[in-house]
Amino acid sequence: MNRLFGSKPSGPKPTLTGAITNIDTRIASIDTKLKALNGELSAYQEKLSKMRDGPGKQAIKQKALKVLQRRKAYEAEKDKLEAQVWNMEQAQTMQDNLKNVMTQVDAMKTTNKELRKQYGKIDIDKIERLQDEMADLLDVGNEIQESLARGYDIPDEVDEAELDAELEALGMEAELEQEYGSGAVPGFLQDEVVPEFVDEPPQTEEKVKQAAG
Repeated sequence: MNRLFGSKPSGPKPTLTGAITNIDTRIASIDTKLKALNGELSAYQEKLSKMRDGPGKQAIKQKALKVLQRRKAYEAEKDKLEAQVWNMEQAQTMQDNLKNVMTQVDAMKTTNKELRKQYGKIDIDKIERLQDEMADLLDVGNEIQESLARGYDIPDEVDEAELDAELEALGMEAELEQEYGSGAVPGFLQDEVVPEFVDEPPQTEEKVKQAAG
C-alpha cells in the first residue's frame, strides 16, 4: 500500500504563511533572471544599432528574439505566482479575521459568565432596603440640623405697627440726646418735686448756731 499511495507525511502541516514565503522566494529568483535577460537585450540592442544590415545583424536579431521569448515566459510565470500569492494572502486575511472573531466570541462568553456569577451575588432587595435606610437617616439628620438652628425667645412674627412705634421711639430718644446731652435732665423733668427718698440738702453753719442759741 505504501508503494502505491505513499506513506502519510509525518512532518508539520503546510501553512499559508509558509506557502506564501516559498512563492515569494520563487518570484525573487525570477526577478533576478529577468534582470539578466534585460541586460542581454540591452547589449544586443546596442550592437544592432551599430551594425549594418546583413547576415550578421540577422543572426544577432535571432538571438535577441530568443532572449525576448524567455523574458516573456518568465514574466508570465511571475504574473501567475503573484496572483497565487494574492489569493493566499486574501485567504490568510480571512483566516486571521476568523481567528480574531473567535477570540472575541470566547472573550464575550467568558465575560458573560463572570458577569452572571458576580451579579448573581447581588441582592436587589437588600440594596433597596439600604437606599430606604439612607433616606431615613438623611431625614433624621435634616431634622437635627433644623432643631439645632432653632432660635430662643424670638417672636416668629412682628407687627408692622409695632415696628413703626419702636422706630419712632428710637428717633425721639436720639433727638433728646442731641439736644440735652447724654447726662442732662430734660426740661419737662426739671420742675418735678424731688422724691421723699432723696436726702435734704445740708444746712449752713449759721443756721446751725441759731438753732443752738
